[in-house]
Amino acid sequence: MTGAAAASDEALIDRVQSKDENAMGAIFDRYATMVYSVALRVLKEPAQAEDVMQEILLQVWNRPDRFARGRGSLGAWLAVVARNRAIDVLRQRRPTESCDEVVLASATNLASEVEQRAMMEKVRGVMNELPEEQQRSVELAFFEGLSHSEIAARTGDPLGTVKTRIRAALTSLRRGIEA
Repeated sequence: MTGAAAASDEALIDRVQSKDENAMGAIFDRYATMVYSVALRVLKEPAQAEDVMQEILLQVWNRPDRFARGRGSLGAWLAVVARNRAIDVLRQRRPTESCDEVVLASATNLASEVEQRAMMEKVRGVMNELPEEQQRSVELAFFEGLSHSEIAARTGDPLGTVKTRIRAALTSLRRGIEA
């Protein structure tokens, strides 16, 4: 929003403090859709999102002084208030089923994912300790899918040297992982 529009927002708030209904209408026209969208994104229920939007805009009408000038734009403030109010509504919802009866399906196995991440951290640590030539050879072989001959051609190193570097790197990786 431009500086003129932000100033216009402040002017509208000043007019709302004087109970100018046209100013409140302008604020509603400018921000109701955004406030509703933020609430809907959190709540996923149109009726509740509409209620939140109405509460917030009614709050602007009743207490326009709650908007702290100089701490951000009116639109940003309304978005934060909408998000927070929608989260409050979510927290107040009563579960429709007993928690014992709810089964949450997960596409990922969290234990497996944690284990995999720990393993990747170990591999990264060991890779960083390898000599630069070994790192480069392993990266070309495993991340770019090059054969030993292609690596030798790309780096200009003898084929036997490339094979030795990769073998040494894999041995270091195996030891580092097993440690």
